[in-house]
Amino acid sequence: MTVLPRGLVILLLAMLGLLALFPAFGPLLFPNQHAFLLQKLTGVMIVAVMAMSLDLLVGVTGLVSLGHAAFFGLGGYMLAMLTPEYDAANLWVVLPLGLLGVAAAALVVGFMSIRTSGIYFIMVTLAFGQMGYFFFNDSKLAGGSDGAFIYFKPEVKAFGTTLINLDNKLAFYYVAFGALVGTYLLLRMLLASPFGRVVRAIGVNEGRVLGLGFNTMAYKLVAFTIGGTLAGLAGFLAATQYGFVNPAMLSWHQSGQVLVMVILGGMGTLFGPVLGAFILELARMGFESLTEHWLALMGVMIITIVLALPKGVGGLLLQLFSPKASPAAEEEE
Repeated sequence: MTVLPRGLVILLLAMLGLLALFPAFGPLLFPNQHAFLLQKLTGVMIVAVMAMSLDLLVGVTGLVSLGHAAFFGLGGYMLAMLTPEYDAANLWVVLPLGLLGVAAAALVVGFMSIRTSGIYFIMVTLAFGQMGYFFFNDSKLAGGSDGAFIYFKPEVKAFGTTLINLDNKLAFYYVAFGALVGTYLLLRMLLASPFGRVVRAIGVNEGRVLGLGFNTMAYKLVAFTIGGTLAGLAGFLAATQYGFVNPAMLSWHQSGQVLVMVILGGMGTLFGPVLGAFILELARMGFESLTEHWLALMGVMIITIVLALPKGVGGLLLQLFSPKASPAAEEEE
């Protein structure tokens, strides 16, 4: 989480620019698939928000969670439960209420989970995630195992006027884009603050931080709550995009998939999990078009990247763009 090398910043900004301009040049390059790719990229950006939220826990704070999808799914269910049956909800109302509900759940789960560590923390978060899955799967609160449809997507309203209709795919694309950029900037500023320095230190050596007099439990709880809330934001957006929620959004498979994105992209880099999300999702799309045995190809790709790049794609980029030490400096060391 140090200052990124200038060359890497330029590369990332170029990628971001291409993403921002895709709706303009997409119809020219992909005339028959533009609508599909627009929706696909929107979904990847939403998943990337969740990947960054998990990186705050796994890559920064050292909390490996297998129940992170519980907050992702809860964000979607909050939208489903808050949306009126015959009218579009006002985003200014349902989004804060939905995130407040997710934050409260993350606070409770985190309060009980952070008292464990290592494999026990993994198992506790997995257990909470599965509890959430079976709660929505077995209850009739929001459709049970069949899930629930969101027939009217939220609208951004002001003084009775609709400013942004999220049913418009282009408008929603840029909403997801804004969420991606906003989440990254928020986490960068957070980790550059005194709070962020303590959280990063906890991820390196919690015992030493505790010895310095910091209440590590409180810091981990705040980090866990923030990560869960941002995952809820991703779930809220995913439910808005697809107009549907189901218990699978809370399953451990979803948590594991996002964890793979964080590992492939590079833990603790923030931008790495975003790259990991795009690599995994676009590779899946390509492999699915090649063969029905695409899962085997995905497995080979993941194993190859993990073995060849132990620090992920983000770690490789940091290494490539970091200025090399001069021979004289190396001799002095």
